Amino acid sequence: MGSTRRATEVDPDAAARAVRVEQRSRQLLDAAARLMEREGSQAVSMQAVADEAGVSVGLIYRYFGGKDELLLAVIVDVLDTFASRIPAALEAAEADPVHRLAAAFRAYCEVIDEHRHAAVLTYRESKSLGVEGREKIKDLEIKTSEPLRTLLRQGIDAGTVVDVDVDLVAYNMLLLAHGWALKHWHFERSLGLDQYVREQTALILRGLVEPRRSRDYRSLLDPVAPEF
Repeated sequence: MGSTRRATEVDPDAAARAVRVEQRSRQLLDAAARLMEREGSQAVSMQAVADEAGVSVGLIYRYFGGKDELLLAVIVDVLDTFASRIPAALEAAEADPVHRLAAAFRAYCEVIDEHRHAAVLTYRESKSLGVEGREKIKDLEIKTSEPLRTLLRQGIDAGTVVDVDVDLVAYNMLLLAHGWALKHWHFERSLGLDQYVREQTALILRGLVEPRRSRDYRSLLDPVAPEF
């Protein structure tokens, strides 16, 4: 019994080391995303990333084998964040498929907002990766978009969503989320993230919600600017 208790105890030193590793990795990924998005991955050296992050170049090589591995890690980091944040958003959402679809879309947009440099980098630089890296990104993208397809199917089965091509709609929603990063230079002039999400959600759902059920989703279909 004592051995069982010891086996389940958390080693505080190991936990602290894990936190430090996570923080350092985040520091390097964020610095690489900013720099590569600004300069282009081909023009960026590992020394330049080290300078951007404020660390030694030797430290970077403790985490990443080279620039291609670092670029892949930056892109995969966004997709991994989707994989953790979308289920959390759905856990907190209402049971209704339409409300859950709106919650999932918001979560996608919030992740993109937090990783804008990396999102732009994905479109511009993923072609620089090897075949294995590109295939990994494709596989992860399909997996992280699956919650949208599932919710659309549930909405169709429940009679709250019209019959649509769920794969096409799911990818349209992803593209709209990515649009916040790709055209942020334009949208930031007139829209904050919350308004962007609410108005895009309304545009999406107006074409998806079964007309006879539209009154049930008035708050989503007719976004009103919040009062201050």
